[in-house]
Amino acid sequence: MPGFTSIHFEISERKILLRVFDVFFVFLFLFLIGEFWDFNYFTFRGNNCYWTIVLGVYIAIFGTVFEMYNLQVSSNRFLITRSVLLTTSVTTLLYLLTPFFTPELPGNRLQILLFYGSILLALLLWRNLYLIFLASHRFVKQVIFVGDATKIMDLANDLKTVNPHYHIKGFVATTTANSTTSVIPEITLEDLTAMVRKHPIAEIVVTHDVKAQNSKALYDVLLELLENGVVIRDYTELYEAETYRLPLYDKDEEVYRFFPFSRSNQNKLYAIYSRLLDIVLSVLGLLFFIPIVPIVFLLNLIGNKGPLLYKQLRVGKNGKTFGIVKLRTMVPNAEQNGAVYAQTNDVRITPIGKFLRRSRIDEIPQFINVLKGEMAVIGPRPERPVFVEQIAERIPLYQTRHVIKPGLTGWAQVNYPYGQSLDDSLMKLRYDLYYIKHRSLYLDLSITVKTISTILFFRGQ
Repeated sequence: MPGFTSIHFEISERKILLRVFDVFFVFLFLFLIGEFWDFNYFTFRGNNCYWTIVLGVYIAIFGTVFEMYNLQVSSNRFLITRSVLLTTSVTTLLYLLTPFFTPELPGNRLQILLFYGSILLALLLWRNLYLIFLASHRFVKQVIFVGDATKIMDLANDLKTVNPHYHIKGFVATTTANSTTSVIPEITLEDLTAMVRKHPIAEIVVTHDVKAQNSKALYDVLLELLENGVVIRDYTELYEAETYRLPLYDKDEEVYRFFPFSRSNQNKLYAIYSRLLDIVLSVLGLLFFIPIVPIVFLLNLIGNKGPLLYKQLRVGKNGKTFGIVKLRTMVPNAEQNGAVYAQTNDVRITPIGKFLRRSRIDEIPQFINVLKGEMAVIGPRPERPVFVEQIAERIPLYQTRHVIKPGLTGWAQVNYPYGQSLDDSLMKLRYDLYYIKHRSLYLDLSITVKTISTILFFRGQ
C-alpha cells in the first residue's frame, strides 16, 4: 500500500486547492474576528450572501493577476508573500470602493484595518501551511519512463523546472541516448515489474516509438502491468500536460502528430467573439494611449532622440506580410549592418526604450494593426521575414504558426523570455503550437491575465 509519502496532487488539483482554501481561510478569519472582536463591517449574518460571493470572486481574480496560483511562486516564501500583500491590498481597496455590491463604508477606520488584517493574516497563514506540508518533497509523483532515451532526458530536464515533485525513478531505454551521463538510473526490462511492486509508482510513461514489433517482451510486460491497474501514459500527452507546450524537435516534419488543431480555429462563434473582443480591446487600448502620447513624446525628445514611431515588415496569417506599428525603442539606424535578434542588455536599446519595452507600452500602437484585421490581440507574435526564412530552414514546422493571425501577446510571450536565438525560437514555437492546438476562450483568458501580470511586474523585453 502506498504510504503518506506517495501523496501527490496534479497541477490542476493544486491550483483548485489553493483557490478553495484561500477563500475558506479568509472567510474563517472574518467569521472568528466577528465573534471575538467588535467587528461588524463584514458579517455572515442577515441577507448578505452576495457580499460573500463578491469577496470570494475578488480574491480569485486578483490572486490570479498577482500570480498566487503560479505553483513556482506558491513554493517560494518571498514571492508568495509579495503576491499575498498585493492581492490583499487591491482586493480590500476595490471591495471598499464598490459599495453597491459590498457593505457600506464603516465610519470607524479600525473596521477597515481589521478587515484588511484578517484577509492578510488568513492568506499568509494558509500559504505558509501549504509551503510546509503540501509543497514539500514528501508529496511526489514517482514514474518510470520507457522508450527513446534522448526524449526521456529532454522531458526529465523540463519537468525539473515546471514540476519538481515529479520524480523519475528510472527508465527502460529502447534507444541509446546521445550522452551517456544521466542522473536517472537506467533499469532493465526484468527490473521493471519488480520496481513497480517495490515502489509506489504512479504511472509509466511511454514514448511513441515503442511498439509491439520493436520488442515483444517489452509489449507483454507493459500489457501485464496495464491489466494490473498501473497507469500507462503517452509521452506526448504527459509533455503537453506538464509543460504546456508541444514536444517538438528541430527536424520534426510530422505535423499530423499535432492534429487535430483546436476546433476553435473553425468555430464561427469563437471567431466572431474573438474579432469583437479584438475591436473592443483595440479601441480601449488606443483611447488609453492618447493621453500618454504627450508624455511619451517628451521622453522620446529627451532620451530617445529620433522618430517616435516606426514600421517594420512582419509575416502574418497564411504567410502574408504587413507593416507592424511600434514605438521606437532602439537608436536610429540600429540595424544598418543587417537584421539581428535583440539581446539581453542590448546596447542598441535606449534607456527610455527599456522602460517602454518592459512596460509593453511600445506595443500599444499595434492596436491599429488589430483594427485593420492584420493581427489579433492574442496569437503567436509576428516575426520578420528574414528570421522566418532562417528559422524555417532549421525547423520545418515553423510555418505552421501562420495558420492563425499573429497577436499582440501570446502563449509563448507569457511563458518564455524574449527569443535571442534559433533555440529560443524552437522553444517559443512549442508554446505557439500548443496554443493553436488548444485554442479556447479559457486559454485566451489565461493569456490575458498572465499578460497583465507581466506588465505589472515589468517582465517585458
